[in-house]
Amino acid sequence: MKKYLVEFIGTFFLVFTIGQTVIEPGAGALAPLAIGSALMIMIFAGGHVSGGHYNPAVTLAVFLRGKCDAKDVAPYMVSQVVGAALASAVVIFLKGEAMDAVQAATPAAAEALTAEFLFTFALAYVVLNVATASGTEGNSFYGLAIGFTVMTGAFAVGGISGGAFNPAVAVGISILGLSAWANIWIFLVANFAAAVAAALVFKVVNAEE
Repeated sequence: MKKYLVEFIGTFFLVFTIGQTVIEPGAGALAPLAIGSALMIMIFAGGHVSGGHYNPAVTLAVFLRGKCDAKDVAPYMVSQVVGAALASAVVIFLKGEAMDAVQAATPAAAEALTAEFLFTFALAYVVLNVATASGTEGNSFYGLAIGFTVMTGAFAVGGISGGAFNPAVAVGISILGLSAWANIWIFLVANFAAAVAAALVFKVVNAEE
């Protein structure tokens, strides 16, 4: 249970930071830096317990790579989604009337699918290489590398897709009204497909593992 609790806490603070910094009054152009930093600190805080996934797509990639037990996959994903949902509820409570001004983004499906796939692939690929590969075992930079990948993606394509790179985040931003529920399929398809692709590429590049 402690692994699932850590996944809940980490995902909660990731989505909470997204809501608090993206919804006005927020952090404006610096929101991606805060979001990437939130992921980084939660990975450093809980990585030694649960692996610090905080993302169902990352959990899938790590499972396919062979570093996550099958029995943990569903509980991890449930913990992540519940953490995202509760974080969204707290943001709605704290933002109050500011929520009335929130408008759901309407991304073009093809462009959003491409953007989400590319940076979810990058995220899962980085996670597998810095947190599960024998060549980087015991390093002290994995949280920074993973957090900065999300930050980079948010700066690069956040304006195209919303920059979720994470099905749990997709649930969170849908609850917050930042993305329409009708668009959630974009995130689910792109994020999980990218996770599979990243695991396959990792196995090709690191065949010895």
